[in-house]
Amino acid sequence: MRIWGFEELRNSAIGLIVVAGLLSAGCTVYMDAEEQVAREEKRFPVTGPAEVSVSTFDGAIEVRSWDRSEVLIEIEKRAADEDGLKSIEVRAEKQGNRVQVEVVRPRGRDTIVGFGVHISPQAKLIVSIPKPATLEARSGDGSIRVEHLEGRITLRTSDGSVRAVAIKGDLDIESHDGSITVEDADGTARLSTGDGGVTSSGRFDSVRVKSGDGSVTLRADRGSEMKSEWSVTTEDGSVAVYLPEGFSAELDAQTGDGTVRSDFDVQGAQTEERRPRALRGKIGSGGNLLRIRTGDGSISLRSW
Repeated sequence: MRIWGFEELRNSAIGLIVVAGLLSAGCTVYMDAEEQVAREEKRFPVTGPAEVSVSTFDGAIEVRSWDRSEVLIEIEKRAADEDGLKSIEVRAEKQGNRVQVEVVRPRGRDTIVGFGVHISPQAKLIVSIPKPATLEARSGDGSIRVEHLEGRITLRTSDGSVRAVAIKGDLDIESHDGSITVEDADGTARLSTGDGGVTSSGRFDSVRVKSGDGSVTLRADRGSEMKSEWSVTTEDGSVAVYLPEGFSAELDAQTGDGTVRSDFDVQGAQTEERRPRALRGKIGSGGNLLRIRTGDGSISLRSW
Protein backbone atom coordinates (compact mmCIF):
# COMPACT_ATOMS: atom_id res chain seq x y z
CA MET A 1 0.00 0.00 0.00
CA ARG A 2 1.30 3.49 -0.95
CA ILE A 3 1.30 6.04 1.87
CA TRP A 4 0.90 9.65 0.62
CA GLY A 5 2.91 12.44 2.19
CA PHE A 6 1.50 15.74 3.36
CA GLU A 7 2.34 17.64 0.13
CA GLU A 8 0.66 15.03 -2.06
CA LEU A 9 -2.45 15.04 0.08
CA ARG A 10 -2.58 18.85 0.05
CA ASN A 11 -2.12 19.14 -3.73
CA SER A 12 -4.73 16.45 -4.35
CA ALA A 13 -7.19 18.21 -2.07
CA ILE A 14 -6.62 21.54 -3.81
CA GLY A 15 -7.22 19.90 -7.20
CA LEU A 16 -10.47 18.36 -6.01
CA ILE A 17 -11.62 21.69 -4.59
CA VAL A 18 -10.92 23.49 -7.90
CA VAL A 19 -12.78 20.87 -9.95
CA ALA A 20 -15.69 20.84 -7.51
CA GLY A 21 -15.88 24.62 -7.70
CA LEU A 22 -15.99 24.57 -11.50
CA LEU A 23 -18.68 21.93 -11.55
CA SER A 24 -20.81 23.74 -8.97
CA ALA A 25 -20.54 26.89 -11.11
CA GLY A 26 -22.02 25.04 -14.07
CA CYS A 27 -18.71 24.77 -15.98
CA THR A 28 -17.79 21.82 -18.18
CA VAL A 29 -14.33 20.46 -17.41
CA TYR A 30 -12.24 18.79 -20.12
CA MET A 31 -9.15 17.13 -18.71
CA ASP A 32 -7.53 16.83 -22.16
CA ALA A 33 -8.36 20.25 -23.62
CA GLU A 34 -5.44 21.37 -25.83
CA GLU A 35 -4.94 24.41 -28.05
CA GLN A 36 -4.49 23.87 -31.78
CA VAL A 37 -2.37 26.15 -34.00
CA ALA A 38 -2.34 26.72 -37.76
CA ARG A 39 -0.40 29.22 -39.86
CA GLU A 40 -0.94 30.71 -43.28
CA GLU A 41 0.41 33.68 -45.19
CA LYS A 42 -0.73 36.18 -47.80
CA ARG A 43 1.69 37.90 -50.22
CA PHE A 44 0.92 40.99 -52.30
CA PRO A 45 3.41 42.64 -54.71
CA VAL A 46 3.23 46.47 -54.72
CA THR A 47 4.80 49.28 -56.69
CA GLY A 48 5.51 52.41 -54.68
CA PRO A 49 4.09 53.23 -51.23
CA ALA A 50 1.55 50.65 -50.05
CA GLU A 51 -1.78 51.30 -48.36
CA VAL A 52 -2.32 48.47 -45.90
CA SER A 53 -5.32 47.75 -43.69
CA VAL A 54 -5.24 44.74 -41.34
CA SER A 55 -7.63 43.70 -38.60
CA THR A 56 -8.28 40.74 -36.33
CA PHE A 57 -11.17 40.06 -33.97
CA ASP A 58 -8.85 38.76 -31.22
CA GLY A 59 -5.07 38.62 -31.26
CA ALA A 60 -1.87 40.60 -31.31
CA ILE A 61 -0.62 42.52 -34.35
CA GLU A 62 3.06 43.08 -35.15
CA VAL A 63 4.16 45.29 -38.05
CA ARG A 64 7.67 45.98 -39.29
CA SER A 65 9.27 47.39 -42.41
CA TRP A 66 11.47 45.65 -44.95
CA ASP A 67 13.17 46.53 -48.25
CA ARG A 68 10.99 44.39 -50.54
CA SER A 69 8.29 45.67 -52.91
CA GLU A 70 5.85 43.29 -51.30
CA VAL A 71 3.39 43.08 -48.43
CA LEU A 72 3.57 39.87 -46.41
CA ILE A 73 0.89 39.04 -43.85
CA GLU A 74 1.36 35.96 -41.69
CA ILE A 75 -1.71 34.71 -39.84
CA GLU A 76 -1.30 32.50 -36.79
CA LYS A 77 -4.64 30.95 -35.86
CA ARG A 78 -5.37 29.38 -32.48
CA ALA A 79 -8.41 27.41 -31.35
CA ALA A 80 -9.42 24.51 -29.13
CA ASP A 81 -9.74 22.03 -32.00
CA GLU A 82 -9.49 21.58 -35.77
CA ASP A 83 -13.07 22.68 -36.32
CA GLY A 84 -12.33 25.85 -34.43
CA LEU A 85 -9.34 26.57 -36.67
CA LYS A 86 -11.40 26.02 -39.81
CA SER A 87 -14.07 28.40 -38.55
CA ILE A 88 -11.62 31.35 -38.52
CA GLU A 89 -12.15 33.12 -41.85
CA VAL A 90 -9.50 35.30 -43.50
CA ARG A 91 -10.70 37.82 -46.06
CA ALA A 92 -8.04 39.32 -48.35
CA GLU A 93 -8.35 41.90 -51.11
CA LYS A 94 -5.91 43.90 -53.26
CA GLN A 95 -6.63 46.86 -55.52
CA GLY A 96 -3.55 48.52 -56.96
CA ASN A 97 -1.24 49.27 -54.02
CA ARG A 98 -4.07 48.97 -51.49
CA VAL A 99 -4.08 45.73 -49.48
CA GLN A 100 -6.81 44.76 -47.02
CA VAL A 101 -6.80 41.65 -44.81
CA GLU A 102 -9.50 40.99 -42.22
CA VAL A 103 -9.75 38.02 -39.85
CA VAL A 104 -13.41 37.52 -38.99
CA ARG A 105 -14.77 36.34 -35.64
CA PRO A 106 -16.25 32.81 -35.92
CA ARG A 107 -19.95 32.54 -35.18
CA GLY A 108 -21.01 30.43 -32.22
CA ARG A 109 -17.44 29.67 -31.16
CA ASP A 110 -16.68 32.38 -28.66
CA THR A 111 -15.32 30.05 -25.96
CA ILE A 112 -14.39 26.45 -25.37
CA VAL A 113 -13.89 25.45 -21.75
CA GLY A 114 -10.79 23.51 -20.80
CA PHE A 115 -9.59 22.36 -17.37
CA GLY A 116 -10.17 25.62 -15.58
CA VAL A 117 -9.30 27.55 -18.77
CA HIS A 118 -11.48 29.16 -21.44
CA ILE A 119 -9.94 28.67 -24.89
CA SER A 120 -11.28 31.15 -27.43
CA PRO A 121 -10.37 31.26 -31.13
CA GLN A 122 -7.90 34.00 -31.97
CA ALA A 123 -5.61 35.07 -34.79
CA LYS A 124 -2.29 36.89 -34.50
CA LEU A 125 -1.03 38.94 -37.46
CA ILE A 126 2.63 39.51 -38.35
CA VAL A 127 2.92 42.10 -41.11
CA SER A 128 5.95 43.09 -43.20
CA ILE A 129 5.56 46.12 -45.46
CA PRO A 130 7.77 48.61 -47.36
CA LYS A 131 8.88 51.48 -45.13
CA PRO A 132 6.97 54.33 -46.83
CA ALA A 133 3.35 53.26 -46.30
CA THR A 134 -0.11 54.09 -45.06
CA LEU A 135 -1.08 51.62 -42.35
CA GLU A 136 -4.27 50.95 -40.44
CA ALA A 137 -4.14 48.13 -37.87
CA ARG A 138 -7.06 47.11 -35.64
CA SER A 139 -7.48 44.41 -33.00
CA GLY A 140 -10.66 43.62 -31.12
CA ASP A 141 -8.61 42.24 -28.22
CA GLY A 142 -4.84 42.24 -28.38
CA SER A 143 -1.64 44.24 -28.27
CA ILE A 144 -0.19 46.10 -31.26
CA ARG A 145 3.48 46.77 -32.01
CA VAL A 146 4.87 48.67 -35.02
CA GLU A 147 8.47 49.50 -35.86
CA HIS A 148 10.45 51.58 -38.38
CA LEU A 149 7.68 52.93 -40.61
CA GLU A 150 7.18 56.19 -42.44
CA GLY A 151 3.80 57.60 -43.41
CA ARG A 152 0.31 57.81 -41.89
CA ILE A 153 -0.01 55.17 -39.18
CA THR A 154 -3.35 54.43 -37.44
CA LEU A 155 -3.51 51.86 -34.63
CA ARG A 156 -6.63 50.77 -32.74
CA THR A 157 -7.27 48.12 -30.09
CA SER A 158 -10.23 47.60 -27.78
CA ASP A 159 -8.13 45.87 -25.12
CA GLY A 160 -4.36 45.79 -25.17
CA SER A 161 -1.15 47.78 -25.04
CA VAL A 162 0.31 49.61 -28.05
CA ARG A 163 3.99 50.21 -28.76
CA ALA A 164 5.34 52.27 -31.67
CA VAL A 165 9.09 52.61 -32.33
CA ALA A 166 10.83 54.82 -34.90
CA ILE A 167 7.72 56.11 -36.67
CA LYS A 168 8.10 59.12 -38.96
CA GLY A 169 4.98 60.94 -40.09
CA ASP A 170 1.45 61.05 -38.70
CA LEU A 171 0.89 58.66 -35.77
CA ASP A 172 -2.62 58.07 -34.41
CA ILE A 173 -3.05 55.52 -31.57
CA GLU A 174 -6.11 54.58 -29.52
CA SER A 175 -6.56 51.85 -26.92
CA HIS A 176 -9.75 51.52 -24.90
CA ASP A 177 -7.84 49.66 -22.18
CA GLY A 178 -4.06 49.50 -22.25
CA SER A 179 -0.82 51.44 -22.02
CA ILE A 180 0.76 53.32 -24.92
CA THR A 181 4.49 53.61 -25.52
CA VAL A 182 6.03 55.67 -28.32
CA GLU A 183 9.79 55.84 -28.87
CA ASP A 184 11.83 57.85 -31.38
CA ALA A 185 8.83 59.45 -33.11
CA ASP A 186 9.23 62.14 -35.74
CA GLY A 187 6.20 64.21 -36.72
CA THR A 188 2.71 64.39 -35.23
CA ALA A 189 1.21 62.17 -32.53
CA ARG A 190 -2.33 61.64 -31.27
CA LEU A 191 -2.33 59.16 -28.40
CA SER A 192 -5.40 58.16 -26.42
CA THR A 193 -6.19 55.40 -23.91
CA GLY A 194 -9.21 54.86 -21.72
CA ASP A 195 -7.18 53.16 -18.99
CA GLY A 196 -3.40 53.08 -18.92
CA GLY A 197 -0.25 55.13 -18.83
CA VAL A 198 1.25 56.92 -21.82
CA THR A 199 4.98 57.35 -22.42
CA SER A 200 6.18 59.11 -25.57
CA SER A 201 9.42 60.54 -26.87
CA GLY A 202 10.64 61.99 -30.14
CA ARG A 203 10.78 65.09 -32.29
CA PHE A 204 7.24 66.44 -32.41
CA ASP A 205 5.44 69.09 -34.45
CA SER A 206 2.03 68.41 -32.91
CA VAL A 207 1.05 66.37 -29.85
CA ARG A 208 -2.26 65.34 -28.33
CA VAL A 209 -2.09 62.87 -25.45
CA LYS A 210 -5.03 61.71 -23.35
CA SER A 211 -5.43 59.05 -20.66
CA GLY A 212 -8.61 58.24 -18.78
CA ASP A 213 -6.63 56.75 -15.89
CA GLY A 214 -2.85 56.71 -15.85
CA SER A 215 0.30 58.78 -15.67
CA VAL A 216 1.65 60.56 -18.74
CA THR A 217 5.25 61.28 -19.73
CA LEU A 218 6.15 63.31 -22.82
CA ARG A 219 9.73 63.96 -23.87
CA ALA A 220 10.18 66.34 -26.79
CA ASP A 221 13.58 66.01 -28.44
CA ARG A 222 15.61 68.90 -29.81
CA GLY A 223 14.15 70.14 -33.07
CA SER A 224 10.58 69.81 -31.82
CA GLU A 225 8.44 72.73 -32.94
CA MET A 226 4.91 73.69 -31.93
CA LYS A 227 3.18 74.07 -35.27
CA SER A 228 -0.19 73.89 -33.52
CA GLU A 229 -1.61 73.59 -29.99
CA TRP A 230 -0.22 70.76 -27.87
CA SER A 231 -2.48 69.02 -25.34
CA VAL A 232 -1.41 66.59 -22.61
CA THR A 233 -4.17 65.40 -20.26
CA THR A 234 -5.08 62.63 -17.85
CA GLU A 235 -8.09 62.28 -15.58
CA ASP A 236 -6.10 60.53 -12.86
CA GLY A 237 -2.31 60.47 -12.69
CA SER A 238 0.85 62.54 -12.73
CA VAL A 239 2.13 64.36 -15.82
CA ALA A 240 5.80 64.94 -16.69
CA VAL A 241 6.71 67.00 -19.76
CA TYR A 242 10.35 67.31 -20.81
CA LEU A 243 11.20 70.14 -23.22
CA PRO A 244 14.54 71.10 -24.76
CA GLU A 245 16.29 74.31 -23.70
CA GLY A 246 15.11 77.32 -25.66
CA PHE A 247 11.63 75.89 -26.23
CA SER A 248 8.86 78.47 -26.66
CA ALA A 249 5.15 78.14 -25.89
CA GLU A 250 2.19 79.69 -24.12
CA LEU A 251 1.78 77.50 -21.02
CA ASP A 252 -1.55 76.60 -19.43
CA ALA A 253 -1.04 73.90 -16.77
CA GLN A 254 -3.56 72.92 -14.11
CA THR A 255 -4.20 70.05 -11.67
CA GLY A 256 -7.33 69.29 -9.67
CA ASP A 257 -5.34 67.86 -6.76
CA GLY A 258 -1.57 68.24 -6.73
CA THR A 259 1.08 70.80 -7.58
CA VAL A 260 2.59 72.30 -10.73
CA ARG A 261 6.37 72.67 -10.93
CA SER A 262 8.42 74.16 -13.76
CA ASP A 263 12.14 74.39 -14.54
CA PHE A 264 11.33 77.17 -17.03
CA ASP A 265 11.00 80.85 -16.28
CA VAL A 266 7.29 81.36 -16.94
CA GLN A 267 6.84 85.01 -17.88
CA GLY A 268 3.71 86.71 -16.63
CA ALA A 269 2.91 83.89 -14.20
CA GLN A 270 0.57 85.11 -11.49
CA THR A 271 0.43 82.88 -8.44
CA GLU A 272 1.18 83.43 -4.78
CA GLU A 273 0.56 79.87 -3.72
CA ARG A 274 3.44 77.95 -2.22
CA ARG A 275 2.11 74.82 -3.88
CA PRO A 276 0.35 76.14 -6.98
CA ARG A 277 -2.28 74.01 -8.70
CA ALA A 278 -2.17 76.14 -11.84
CA LEU A 279 0.57 77.87 -13.82
CA ARG A 280 -0.05 80.06 -16.84
CA GLY A 281 2.30 82.28 -18.77
CA LYS A 282 4.85 82.53 -21.56
CA ILE A 283 7.82 80.20 -21.99
CA GLY A 284 10.60 81.70 -24.10
CA SER A 285 9.09 83.83 -26.84
CA GLY A 286 5.63 82.29 -26.42
CA GLY A 287 3.67 80.97 -29.37
CA ASN A 288 1.11 78.22 -29.61
CA LEU A 289 -0.68 76.89 -26.52
CA LEU A 290 0.79 74.07 -24.44
CA ARG A 291 -2.16 72.79 -22.42
CA ILE A 292 -1.50 70.35 -19.55
CA ARG A 293 -4.24 68.92 -17.33
CA THR A 294 -4.67 66.26 -14.68
CA GLY A 295 -7.67 65.63 -12.45
CA ASP A 296 -5.55 64.15 -9.66
CA GLY A 297 -1.76 64.27 -9.65
CA SER A 298 1.29 66.47 -9.94
CA ILE A 299 2.52 68.25 -13.07
CA SER A 300 6.24 68.62 -13.78
CA LEU A 301 7.66 70.73 -16.59
CA ARG A 302 11.32 69.88 -17.02
CA SER A 303 14.12 71.37 -19.13
CA TRP A 304 16.81 69.17 -20.60
